[in-house]
Amino acid sequence: MTLVKDDSGRGSADDEGDMPGRDDTYVPSQRRLDRERHKRVRARRATAIAALSTLVTAAVLYVVVVSAPGWQRTKETFFDAHYAREAFPKVLEGLWLNVRLLLIVGALVLVLGMLIAIARTLRGPVFFPLRVLAAAYTDFFRGLPLIINLMIVIFGVPALRLQGVTVDPVLLGGTALTLTYSAYVAEVFRAGIESVHPSQRAAARSLGLTNRQALRHVILPQAVRRQVPPLLNDLVSLQKDTGLVSIGGAIDAVRASDIIAQRSLNYTPYIVAGLVFVALTIPMTRFTDWVTARMDRRRAQGGAL
Repeated sequence: MTLVKDDSGRGSADDEGDMPGRDDTYVPSQRRLDRERHKRVRARRATAIAALSTLVTAAVLYVVVVSAPGWQRTKETFFDAHYAREAFPKVLEGLWLNVRLLLIVGALVLVLGMLIAIARTLRGPVFFPLRVLAAAYTDFFRGLPLIINLMIVIFGVPALRLQGVTVDPVLLGGTALTLTYSAYVAEVFRAGIESVHPSQRAAARSLGLTNRQALRHVILPQAVRRQVPPLLNDLVSLQKDTGLVSIGGAIDAVRASDIIAQRSLNYTPYIVAGLVFVALTIPMTRFTDWVTARMDRRRAQGGAL
């Protein structure tokens, strides 16, 4: 007897008779086939509508921009192919500095932010001064505009003429970025730590773990997993803000484009630098979206975070 499974998962016997050892064959019902065919038709229709809508929107924007009275002058000033070819290799050369800053500062921000978050969540009256200092740090650097922080560090530290303290604008700019972004990341980590239910800590303590062991092996792993999407968003912002170190004279992608623009009085190099940063940011942004969607699916299915 061949077992035919319907949509409900139950089988029904046909008239071939019961034959021991025969493999069961799954035969989808006509209703299921019709439903899948309908889904494919709807998907193709949605794709076609989205493509048509995109083309119409792009055409309208093109007509509006090109028909503007100042388009020709704007095209010569911002979209000159000659200056784009001249600026592109210089911008790529300066971009390597931005990438190195992202890697080094990003690692320092994660470590410092984690330490500040742990300090803010320590329990007991003996840790009160540490909690106050950590809170004051995050409040100050989250409220201080990044551009002002960069100016204070890059121009203020050399003015002090301290022995053994660097005056390199790249190192000073990286320090300012670390100070600002560690305050934001610390709050992200702290939110993750406080989102872990107190029963997790109590269960760890009941198993004989100390407070430090419970924090290290139980609380922090859960907190970090939950806060991966906002952490990646902060790294995306840091990737763009590395270009601000150019205010101190560091030759990064932004400064390289600025040098060419000031010499030629043409702003095409700025467009080139902006597009390079966008091309560098998009993959990380899409990766962040993928991680967020994946975690949302696992949460909806009741899986581990």
